[in-house]
Amino acid sequence: MSAAVLAVGDAPRAIRSELPTGVLRLELEEGRSAFASLLDFAARANPKRAFLFLSKVLGKHYPSIPSEMVSVHRQLAATVPDAEGPVVFIGMAETATGLGQGVFEAWAHAHPGSNPLYLQSTRYRVPGAEWLGFDESHSHAPRLFLHLPQRDVDRATLAAATQVVLVDDELSTGNTFVNLVAALRRVMPALSRVHIATIADFTGDRRWLLSERMGIPCSIGGLLRGAWCFEHRDDAGPETLLTNSAAQCSAGHEVQLEDAGYGRLGRTTCVSLPKGLVERLAGEPVEGATLVLGTGEFMHAAFALGRALEARGVDVRVQSTTRSPILLWGAVGHILAVPDPYGEAVQNYLYNVRPGQYARVLICHETAPNDPLMQLATILGARLIHFTSDDHAEEIPVC
Repeated sequence: MSAAVLAVGDAPRAIRSELPTGVLRLELEEGRSAFASLLDFAARANPKRAFLFLSKVLGKHYPSIPSEMVSVHRQLAATVPDAEGPVVFIGMAETATGLGQGVFEAWAHAHPGSNPLYLQSTRYRVPGAEWLGFDESHSHAPRLFLHLPQRDVDRATLAAATQVVLVDDELSTGNTFVNLVAALRRVMPALSRVHIATIADFTGDRRWLLSERMGIPCSIGGLLRGAWCFEHRDDAGPETLLTNSAAQCSAGHEVQLEDAGYGRLGRTTCVSLPKGLVERLAGEPVEGATLVLGTGEFMHAAFALGRALEARGVDVRVQSTTRSPILLWGAVGHILAVPDPYGEAVQNYLYNVRPGQYARVLICHETAPNDPLMQLATILGARLIHFTSDDHAEEIPVC
């Protein structure tokens, strides 16, 4: 990676990195964790935002150790202010659905009897469910949905909640959250506070404007704080940018997805794993590391399985496929273009995983078995585990 760290006082706080797409400058404030242990730089194939702070503890684009992910979940949960009344947590698609659910579970464990509600945003529609729409303007696929809970008790929690906790891996402009809060206030009449829990708060001086923009008090809990500026390269070739960013959006149709109960329609309990699954997998003889791989937005089941295996002494990493196009540079040392299991005809990717790198690969998926999943499993020499609920997961023969 072409990055120079400039010393300011006794600690390096200013970072300048030359990407294929431009020059990124980052000014760090004091943070509770070091930048190098949490993030690295990557270049995005996206003209709207041609760089990426790639997280090492998210379980998305980089192989992550479950226990280190748990530590991040707990640290972010600890930043949530006390509130009177119910609290709603929202994990942001695609990248932070697992992080959001992890922070929700960490907070719930620390506050027994509090009965919080977890929801995740999504790029897919659940048939028959009401939804709110909002935009993530800098994204390659900007349209997002937040479905309303279907159970009456969860609807009542949403209406009575005084605080909403929005969870994402990185916060810069806050535009997406401003859009989401505007939509939420139509269904959360008691809402009196917003808290943003994020690995990296890079809003800089703009953070003080979020309350004004939202029209409601907003606090931020981040493990890192700072601000960035980016200068696009005038000579960046077409191979470094998507000339048609719509190619990564839905290919002219909305995919409707049956919900397996992991957050799109809300949940109030921590994810549990089917009886016997962990014991069976932990008891298998494996010479080398295991990769537990989520698919797209379906990340948390893979984390839960990886965490349980690690607790039983298995050498395990957690990661997920993604639809986000990133260049081969910096923190991305290998790219696999993989088929789309969600039926959108959108190119998916797996970063920093080479076929044969892991002794065992377990792919956790929510979609029904299909040809793209079979192709992915064949490429990686992997096994498919289809999760349909907390109580049921079926290993699918790869053919």
